[in-house]
Amino acid sequence: MDFSLIIPNIIKLLGKYWQLFLIEGVKNTLILTAISVAMGTVLGTVVAMLKMSRFKLVRFLVTLYVEVIRGTPILLQLYVFYFVIPQVLKFLDMPPFMWVAVALCVNSAAYVSEVIRSGIQAVDKGQTEAARSLGLSSGQTMMKIVLPQAVRNILPALGNEFIMMLKETSLASTFFLGDLMTSCLMVKGATYLTLEPMIIVALIYLCMTYPLSKLVEYFEKRMGGAGYRKKKKKNLKEIKAEVQA
Repeated sequence: MDFSLIIPNIIKLLGKYWQLFLIEGVKNTLILTAISVAMGTVLGTVVAMLKMSRFKLVRFLVTLYVEVIRGTPILLQLYVFYFVIPQVLKFLDMPPFMWVAVALCVNSAAYVSEVIRSGIQAVDKGQTEAARSLGLSSGQTMMKIVLPQAVRNILPALGNEFIMMLKETSLASTFFLGDLMTSCLMVKGATYLTLEPMIIVALIYLCMTYPLSKLVEYFEKRMGGAGYRKKKKKNLKEIKAEVQA
């Protein structure tokens, strides 16, 4: 391999295939990531609440789901949702793109649920006991007291989950769904160049993930800083008055 030709080849590939990389590839990657993280966050929240249920059977089933998903490779899960589940649920006529998105959502939800559960459990139990002693219901205590305090711990971790999922969507190229890695494979097949398309895709991923990681770091500092801690908070009696109003 002539390494002196790598940069000229990269420039030529960008000049010819920039739309494939920067429009189609980036667009499909971001759409897949957004769907997976949005659905995963909603499902993960439900799973986290169920895992803290007082019913042992519910806790057992939810824990089994989380452990199975976290204990098996994501690529295996993609194969199951791409080839097996559509055959079982034939009445669900969904395009392959959505099946992959659902697989990523199910995977993300297992991790998000642990993030949310740990964030909720990190809140001092005295807050819950005080709220219940003032007459707030379990739902009101969770929504008005616990969750607002847990958000500080949850949001940075959710940002990191978004970044992780952005990179994990590269596995969708196994099914040629038009993401960035699919663009890399297509250019590789058309030009018989291997290293150059991979460098281009790596740089694009880096350009997307680096600003996001810095943004997450910024919010983490803001939410954990002195300014956030000194922010005026309503006491339990004020919250109770608002709830009863």
